[in-house]
This record gives sequence, structure tokens and C-alpha cells, in this order.
Amino acid sequence: MTKFMFIVGANSDIAKETVKYFAKDGFNFIFGVRDTKQLDDFVMDIQIKFRINCKVIEFDITKYETHETIWESIKNEVTDVMVAAGYLPQQKLAEKEWSICFNTINVNFTGAISILNLVANTFEERKKGCIIGISSVAGDRGRKDNYIYGSAKAGFTAYLSGLRNRLYKSNVHVITVKPGPVYTKMTSNLQLSNLFTVNPDKVAKDIYKAYKNKQDILYTPGYWYLIMGIFKLIPEFIYKKMSVK
Repeated sequence: MTKFMFIVGANSDIAKETVKYFAKDGFNFIFGVRDTKQLDDFVMDIQIKFRINCKVIEFDITKYETHETIWESIKNEVTDVMVAAGYLPQQKLAEKEWSICFNTINVNFTGAISILNLVANTFEERKKGCIIGISSVAGDRGRKDNYIYGSAKAGFTAYLSGLRNRLYKSNVHVITVKPGPVYTKMTSNLQLSNLFTVNPDKVAKDIYKAYKNKQDILYTPGYWYLIMGIFKLIPEFIYKKMSVK
């Protein structure tokens, strides 16, 4: 069977790097992006390099009213889905401007659920498929410097956990990806620690491995599993006094 992965938020740096690993494995792709022209060069390059088929469709994760029509038009081709769309605001602006806060919730949580509800119903009926959702370690515990983004990712993490529980008996695999800081367009305005920040290729490689190994939850790099485990153990009466970056 021809393998076709539908990628939501295909212009993200992590998504583009992940595509290269799956393309080596014979996957074809349907890329969902708001501006299809953004992917022209990338699509041309990977089609030639890997000899695969790619389609680019206009997909806005915040336009819920379009999701069902779009999914109905492609679902018969799609075997796997990855949601890589994300929006990381400046925390202070999100605290003051509701439009920024609202967009953060829509992109990272509500929009993702809108499309994945449709995907889940289709895959459940077929009794096969894989859903990959890119969440974040920021969703494991709230921090004053990014709790609006973190809370949206926390909701997405919980959603994926419930989806995995629901779809397990239907042979549908759900992977929750929790990257730490990554050097991408989305984080270009942040001062990131060189010690804990990685390039998108590292995350992409780990995602592909998680897919092949049928892993449920992926912390990438792996040391974030230990770091966040420690953070979650700190009592709230102590944690609230801490200044955690």
C-alpha cells in the first residue's frame, strides 16, 4: 500500500526535517499550509531527491469550518497524520492582548483537535493508521514565562493521551512528541541556552525512531524526560517561589 502522510503545519522547521526521514522510508506526502507558495522550493527538492509524490494544499488550522471538507477530499489517500503546527507568542504580549492569547490556544490546541477528531474517526473505522502530535515539554508544568503557550500544549498532551487510550483497540497508534527548546523560526526571537537547545534534525530523527518503534511518548532530546520528571515532583508551595526559565 502506498504510504501517504498528511502534515498539518508543514512549513515548520521540525516538520521539514522529519519529512526527510520518512521520505527515505518511501512515504509520500500531503502538505497542509496556509500559504502554499512557501513550500515550492522544498517540495521540488524532496521530490527530485527521494523520488516521491507530494501534494500541497491550503490548510489553516484555525479555520475549523474548512477542516471537514478538506479531510473528506484527502482521507482516502492518507495513511498517517502529523500535526506540527505551532505558535509561540511573547508571554507578556499574550497576557495583555486577548487576540494573541486566543491565537495561541487556537493554533496549539483547538485547531489541532478540530482536525484530529476527524482523522481519529476515519482511522478508527479502518482499524489502522498513526497520528503524531507535536506537543512540548512546556505543557508538563506551568512557568511564568510561557504559561499561556504551555497551557495550550498541556491540553494537547492530555488530548493525545485520551486519543491513544481510545484508539488502542482499533490498532491506531498515537505518538505524543515533547521537544525541549529547538532552534527554529518559531523560537528565533528568544534567548535560548546552547546547553539544552537542539537543531530540528535531532527532533526529526527521534520522531522517526519513535514511529518505527511504536513509542507512545517521546521526550526529545531524551534527557527532558528526567528534567521534567524532577520538575513535576517539586511541591507547589516551593515551585511557586522559584524563577524557572
